[in-house]
Amino acid sequence: MNLKRTFRDGHRDRGQVALEYVGFLPFLLLVALGGIQLGWSAYVVQQAQTAARTAARVEAREPGAGADAGRQAIRPSLAEGAGIAVRKTRDAVRVTVTLRVESVVPGIGSRRVQRTAVMPNDDPR
Repeated sequence: MNLKRTFRDGHRDRGQVALEYVGFLPFLLLVALGGIQLGWSAYVVQQAQTAARTAARVEAREPGAGADAGRQAIRPSLAEGAGIAVRKTRDAVRVTVTLRVESVVPGIGSRRVQRTAVMPNDDPR
């Protein structure tokens, strides 16, 4: 039995898989962060829509209370930078909520999300 190793035996490639993994790791991390960013963006959009619907519904029934209700309907950390605009006409209440989506992925800046809800005006005064 010959235990002598030569370069022809293929032992020269030891560690190649580890190097390939280290080279591929940044790409895997970027894909994972992209997935997290996509989920976070969807969550913030959902929060903006919920706040807009809540604010419009409350404003239609109790004039002047819609913006506060919309702010309370969303996560406190998102509510700090939220913009809630209430516009009333004789027939309808339109509320637009603007929230900021912070980036988790390095090199990508934050962006704003805007959602609008319209409810019939129950108090046309």
